[in-house]
Amino acid sequence: MTVQETSPHGQSYTQILKSTILIGGSSLVTVFFSIIRNKAMAVLLGPEGVGLMGIYSSIADIAQTLAGLGIQSSGVRQIAESIGTGDAEKIARTAFVLQRISFVLGIAGTLMLAALAAPVSLLTFGNHQHVAGVALLSLAIFFRLASAGQTALVQGMREISTLARINVLTAFFTTVITLPFIYIFGSQGIAPSLVAVAAVTLLTSWWYSRQMTHCTVSLSTPQMRHELGGLIKLGLVFMVSGLLTLAAAYVVRIIVLQHGGIAEAGLYQSAWALGSLYAGFILQAMGTDFYPRLTAIANDHPACNRMVNEQTQVSLLLAGPGVLATLTFAPMVMWLFYSPEFFAAADLLRWICLGMLLRIIAWPMGYIVLAKGEQAIFFWTDVAATLVHIGLAWLLVKQFGLVGAAAAFFGLYVWHGILIYVISRRLTGFRWSAANLRIGSIFLALSALIFGATFVLPFWQATALGSAAVLVSGLYSLKMLIQLLPPETLPRPIRKWITKSI
Repeated sequence: MTVQETSPHGQSYTQILKSTILIGGSSLVTVFFSIIRNKAMAVLLGPEGVGLMGIYSSIADIAQTLAGLGIQSSGVRQIAESIGTGDAEKIARTAFVLQRISFVLGIAGTLMLAALAAPVSLLTFGNHQHVAGVALLSLAIFFRLASAGQTALVQGMREISTLARINVLTAFFTTVITLPFIYIFGSQGIAPSLVAVAAVTLLTSWWYSRQMTHCTVSLSTPQMRHELGGLIKLGLVFMVSGLLTLAAAYVVRIIVLQHGGIAEAGLYQSAWALGSLYAGFILQAMGTDFYPRLTAIANDHPACNRMVNEQTQVSLLLAGPGVLATLTFAPMVMWLFYSPEFFAAADLLRWICLGMLLRIIAWPMGYIVLAKGEQAIFFWTDVAATLVHIGLAWLLVKQFGLVGAAAAFFGLYVWHGILIYVISRRLTGFRWSAANLRIGSIFLALSALIFGATFVLPFWQATALGSAAVLVSGLYSLKMLIQLLPPETLPRPIRKWITKSI
């Protein structure tokens, strides 16, 4: 394919890359602040403190998901549909109800977690030593859910640049707030820092979302009931899905905690945080821009399948070199982000990275189920995924120790990727394009090669092999991404380089 023969869908690739780069750019800033925050916490708290932070965060995530009733996810869809009508008053009504119900649910979530602080502490830690911390953590639920309503409005209106600004400011404030709390109070400052971060996040999201609707809204009780019913009906499906995912993560952490104590939970948390960091910006971009666009064309199966293939291709090209680099430099990455005490988590990080690569392949197909509104399929696939993840973790941790928890995540996405491909074929006749089969095969083969080399070769030989693979794959991805863009959008030197190299 020459530059002049660029794909007729180049504009679609441009949109995918634009949204991904915007979110990715903000994620780079987030990574920078994460390095500072994680490094400081590793030095100040050690693996035990990092493990406690991960467990507290899991408790807050589950409480937020349970109390939130999936309103944020359904709100994104409702706002996107309202925008599709071009009716400013309808957009304002949906936004008004979304923000008000998020506020009410935030209060309910705070009261719920505060009332259950004692049993939650007993279930998680086996004692009542953390009752005060869990009770204080309940305040974060209000701030999180109120902020979620604001963020859903920004995301539903596809204000990608605004969402990127919110992400950057949130990362900044999280670092600036967390470190003084941890430095002064040690592990006792973890719960207060999570509350303070949630409060500042609410202020940030409110600041950017406050001017997005300009209509004065006055709703009657029947209108309020109608708008609220639409949000909750779809939201409950999202809530159950999110709750199952978080419950699986929570149970896996308890399995690790019971197997090796809070120090091993800290190693698992550190590897999980890093493994999801790089892939996170690609997955977030899918939910931010790809999902609303796919929903609009869900009934046009050829267009739907083409868009899923386009998103998969861009995501693989962006994620592949990063996954290979993490596999290669895992011990150094753990040192950079944490401390030498966390070197033991390098093997966990490698397994999680393999799972993340499969997740990036599977997620675009999963959005077909959401876009088609197949709520029953969505629910049962999540139930099955939860059972598979927990079952694999229980078996593999028992058999192989801590690394089994990370291997369970990889096993989950081997199974889930096959299942979601079969489901997508039945719903829309989806097939991977020849380009995606080629690119996927390249990165999967290289990942397996580097992963195996870390076990059978000396460290420096495995690192040299991995470095060569990262360099070659990076150049390959860059060239392929440039070829996907319309020629008129490229600088002249790049157009000449591509023409000569083809």
